[in-house]
Amino acid sequence: MTGRNAGYEPEAEADERPTTSPQRSIMVRVAGTYSTYLAVALLSFVNVIITARALGPDGRGNVALMTAIAMLSGNVALFGIGEAHANLAGSNPELRARLVANSFIFAAIFGLLTVLAVALLIAAFPSLGGTTPAWVRWVALAAVPLLTLQAYLQLLLQAGYAFGVTNRAWLIGPVVNLSVNALLAVTGLLTVGTVVTTWVAGQALGTGLLVHHVVVRERAVGRPDAALARIALSFGVRTHAGRIMMVGNYRLDQWILGVVGTSGQLGLYSVAVALAETLFYLPTSVSMAQRPDLVRADRNEAARQATRGLRLSTVVTGSLAVLLFLTAPFFVPLLFGQEFEGSIVDLRILVFGSFGIVAMKLLGVAITAQRRPGLASAGAFVALAVTVGLDLVLIPSHGDVGASIASSVAYTAGGVALALMAMRTLGCKPVDFVPRPGEALALARQLRGKRA
Repeated sequence: MTGRNAGYEPEAEADERPTTSPQRSIMVRVAGTYSTYLAVALLSFVNVIITARALGPDGRGNVALMTAIAMLSGNVALFGIGEAHANLAGSNPELRARLVANSFIFAAIFGLLTVLAVALLIAAFPSLGGTTPAWVRWVALAAVPLLTLQAYLQLLLQAGYAFGVTNRAWLIGPVVNLSVNALLAVTGLLTVGTVVTTWVAGQALGTGLLVHHVVVRERAVGRPDAALARIALSFGVRTHAGRIMMVGNYRLDQWILGVVGTSGQLGLYSVAVALAETLFYLPTSVSMAQRPDLVRADRNEAARQATRGLRLSTVVTGSLAVLLFLTAPFFVPLLFGQEFEGSIVDLRILVFGSFGIVAMKLLGVAITAQRRPGLASAGAFVALAVTVGLDLVLIPSHGDVGASIASSVAYTAGGVALALMAMRTLGCKPVDFVPRPGEALALARQLRGKRA
């Protein structure tokens, strides 16, 4: 083998088939992924309205805590294997069948070990598990191996430009959540336990779709490969901390608020977070669509692609942030009820952190794709350190508002740190991060041309 992973010589496999797909344009990939995220956002938004109105701030807070524990645990279980597999498959597509087999093994081992570790942690410190019944926590933790395998297969499929199936897998969970929760709310049977159970079922179905695709449709499961596993672990260890810290920036604050504050405060904050996260979908979509190309690009081309995506994402995200800030006082009480008025201030504070998220998403993925995961982790570490530090200082006295301030400041700090890392790693210049009106106008003309 030649290329970036030279030094590993795979055994020949007679039944191994190339898995690369014809590369679609970056615009098509971004549009498809972003439209999926918008659909997911709409379905999730309606689901939040239903559960918030039916359960109130306390119940909504308990749901948020359970899903936050599951998602944080699921990301702890990843150990960077998905990032490593994406780079390996992007550089050497012929390895994907064996990477798929390794993914199943890694997901089972790391997923179950993480569940055991979290269960022991909650047993030692019961307050970390909140006030929900123990069986609800076990249901939430059952999602951890599923979330781990789902993340592995998503990155592997996207490395081969198979965005269609991963987009469909994302949609399944929100569709199931909305359908089942709406029915239970109408019949008066909606509880924290049923919401969490439904959420886990949706994740299982999404994971099942990905498994069906690689096992049945593509028949892309080869033999487990110990040498590839060692390579993946070596790379994954360097990316794992960054991944954990990035997800910690999104979910750890809710866990801290649920423990240090009250369920009602977490309920208010979780609604604001659900709305603010709609601003994250575009930069996430762009980074995911760019990643297969960034793995294959040289340093200069990676810098050009990443900074152009950052500039365009900043313009669009900034416009949406202004709109969300201005309209929050009108639609939050209208949709969630007067008891969620406290979410307005939280949301208005959180939108200021959206610019930092754009930089963290776009530049972090570019640096990792260029095989410098340690530097990408540095930016996430800055953000997490600020999050935890400010949460512990501000939440006891300011509750959900303190959590909002902490998150917004942390996102901004993380974005600045990733920009500095990109300048060091990719050779970017400060001017490369500044939006250019001409690019936005050219994009608008291109989109109008496609519609015509």
